Amino acid sequence: MKALLLALLTTVVGSVVAQPVPADHYNSLRWRCIGPFRAGRTVGMDAVWSHPSTWFIGVNNGGVWKTTDYGHTWEPIFDDQPTGSIGCLAVAQSNPNVIYVGSGEGLQRPDLSVGDGVYKTSDGGKTWANTGLKDGLQIGGICVDPKNPDRAFVAVLGHPYGPNEERGVFRTLDGGKTWNKVLYKDANTGAIAIAFDPRNSKTIYADLWAARQAPWENGSWQGTTSGLFKSTDGGDTWKQLGGGLPTAVDGLGRIGFTICAADPKRIYATVSAGEKSGVYRSDDAGYTWRFMNKEPRVIGRGDDFAELRVDPAKPDVLFAANTSVYKSTDGGQSFVCIKGSPGGDDYHTICISPANPEIIGLAADQGACISVNGGETWSSWYNQPTAQLYHVSTDNEFPYNVYGGQQESGSVGIASRGRDGHITFRDWRPVGAEEYAYVAPDPLNPNVIYGSKGSKFDKRTGKVENVRPKMEGLRYLRTMPMLFSPADPHVLFLASNKLLKTTDGGQNWTAISPDLTRPQWEVPAPFASVSDAGKAMRQRGVIYAVGPSPLDVNVIWCGTDDGLVWVSQDGGAHWDNVTPPEVRSWSKVAQIDAGRFDKGVAYIAVNRLRCDDLKPYVYKTSNFGRTWSLVVNGLDENAPVNAVREDPRKRGLLYAATERQVWFSPDDGANWSSLRLNMPATSVRDLVVKDDDLVIGTHGRSFWILDDVAPLRQLGTPLAAPPTAYLVEWNLNTDTPLPREEPAGENPPDGVPIDYYLTGKSALVTLQILDTRGAVVREWRSDQPTSEIDPKMLTVDPRWARPPQNLSGAKGAHRFVWDLRLPAQGGRLGMAAIWHGTPASKGAFVPPGTYLIRLGVDAQVYEQPLTIKPDPSG
Repeated sequence: MKALLLALLTTVVGSVVAQPVPADHYNSLRWRCIGPFRAGRTVGMDAVWSHPSTWFIGVNNGGVWKTTDYGHTWEPIFDDQPTGSIGCLAVAQSNPNVIYVGSGEGLQRPDLSVGDGVYKTSDGGKTWANTGLKDGLQIGGICVDPKNPDRAFVAVLGHPYGPNEERGVFRTLDGGKTWNKVLYKDANTGAIAIAFDPRNSKTIYADLWAARQAPWENGSWQGTTSGLFKSTDGGDTWKQLGGGLPTAVDGLGRIGFTICAADPKRIYATVSAGEKSGVYRSDDAGYTWRFMNKEPRVIGRGDDFAELRVDPAKPDVLFAANTSVYKSTDGGQSFVCIKGSPGGDDYHTICISPANPEIIGLAADQGACISVNGGETWSSWYNQPTAQLYHVSTDNEFPYNVYGGQQESGSVGIASRGRDGHITFRDWRPVGAEEYAYVAPDPLNPNVIYGSKGSKFDKRTGKVENVRPKMEGLRYLRTMPMLFSPADPHVLFLASNKLLKTTDGGQNWTAISPDLTRPQWEVPAPFASVSDAGKAMRQRGVIYAVGPSPLDVNVIWCGTDDGLVWVSQDGGAHWDNVTPPEVRSWSKVAQIDAGRFDKGVAYIAVNRLRCDDLKPYVYKTSNFGRTWSLVVNGLDENAPVNAVREDPRKRGLLYAATERQVWFSPDDGANWSSLRLNMPATSVRDLVVKDDDLVIGTHGRSFWILDDVAPLRQLGTPLAAPPTAYLVEWNLNTDTPLPREEPAGENPPDGVPIDYYLTGKSALVTLQILDTRGAVVREWRSDQPTSEIDPKMLTVDPRWARPPQNLSGAKGAHRFVWDLRLPAQGGRLGMAAIWHGTPASKGAFVPPGTYLIRLGVDAQVYEQPLTIKPDPSG
């Protein structure tokens, strides 16, 4: 009897199971990218020099992209792979179908993501294989023998926050089937750059760099084993180069170098070494060096950039990448700026065609751009949806807008649905906040938008006001929480090391907490092994997460980046330290979500990447933090969690944003299932549930929306309750359509999604829409075609029309979209109908009101009411 009862309790009857949910219960859902098409940090870049219009880029959290038109348009070619974190790539010029990709950003930065080894394609990017070096985490450089695509070298930087053995230079002679470590110092020294002598691939140069990020933001360590090395026997043996280069005594760090194809004895290096930092030059293949230049704008932030490229035909023409791009025509003695804004665009990589030096590619924090006229003009980086966003928020307009701060590019507010058929440059704009900021739209006035660095923006006037608190003793980092209380829309919170509150739009702020960070802390073992920074023990953490309760304005949760969790039940008058016992120093509390149905409930996402720990950590409490449970069953073991949220309409339905994808749990965290669906792998930094939609902000692929999560809220339901529908026509533009080459985000389909689930194959499925009199307004059958759009018309521009849909009787989840119209008059729609939606070729809207959806599955009938309302915007 007990066994029978247990079996009944673990069986789904229109609900959930106590194990990961089968994908066919919800795989009718589909993510759509809304942009912005304003590119993000890109470091990897190479071209097919025999076909110079073809380029490839590796975006730091956006995968691999290809252009065949010098950067006018870009296409993703890596989106089915398990990681989107890319640091470098190299094309085998003797066989351009062979491309090697190094995953992991290959940088030392406080907001990085890691990868899982070297990938290779042999068919130009159609298919990929991971060839190993997975524990390297960060790949800094790759070079491929120009005559042999099976021979390649890889510079492995290693773990950014801890020691590991898979560091240094690795060589393959069999196309990546095996890798051998050929240059290695120790578990704390990685390799960041690698290159062949342009005339002799037996000669290889490599830079080793001993560096580490600290667990606290903007902290770092640098060792004494960095240096530039050379091999003249194909990588079997190596010798460190000196002869005038700075040494460990000088504080030697990262070195970037470039070799002239016309004269391989001419080598330039940009060297980070304290007072001896600068541009150095060798005229004897690296054996002796002379100092050339230490201009700060060229060599500043050498650990970030370290990029030089010499003209392949002119040894005295040199390019340097920094916050702008500079050019020297006198062998590095002087430089002039050729590209960059006064604020700095932050350039990382320069590629120059060996056959035509007028063709130049740049990879920067704003994406990739290409010049075909020596730098006079450049392709746009407003055509790559690779924005690096830190957080996401939405407003209460119709359609709602999505907001966030974008790395190195300021802020963005973008419509969730464009009025001209898709989401273009017309539908987004900056909103006055800084690049790392939370963006908080006023829930009572969507024209007013706050940014967590103290900005207050008015859409109507474009005015930005500074409302930053003027208090002593506050600490801020790059991204500080700012959000309105969901229980009282007049209350706006801002976090530093103390929690601040305003009720008058930022004119006056009150501290409602003491310093909530650790006054003393332990240095995590991976960093303590190389640094004694912990002896300073100064208080340096900040409040990194704030979770105000939607049920009680007095219940507020806070989490710090140094590993503490606090709760107040009296509006901030008193605070209790409720940190889970296993959450140690510098376990970053990345996000807190207060329970939507019980004010004693909270969920926390703890990210321990900075402690050299990639495991996921999600904790739940139901008693104001007195006890916690770890709820991570089913989550990937190698993807830290950045945010967790509870669905506001379905108790116990959770969503998690991790370093590679989105997950959901229908059973309050007991089990997690992948919600990646059609999304590329990328670092998902934040997510929110807006009405019926799930909205996410990624750190490399812009914003995405999962429209109407009814299949998740009603798992296994034969016919899900639909959302309220609105009589709005968005998808048609009466003006001349934009060229299909113009970048655009995707609109949701017009109408109402109807979600149904079949436990097995059905012989006949019918779908009817009935009015209040019981009359059938629309009807479809699975044994009859239902599309009214000629599929041939979709080839003109697929953004302007939806693919044909048919009612399906196959097992699993299905989504059918009704456009809220009566049958079309005159059969299939022509070209004019697709573009202009003329009344003569498209059925009229049904009147607003209440309708009934009736689903027939063989002999079974299921019904759900549907409410249709007029356009809220008038």
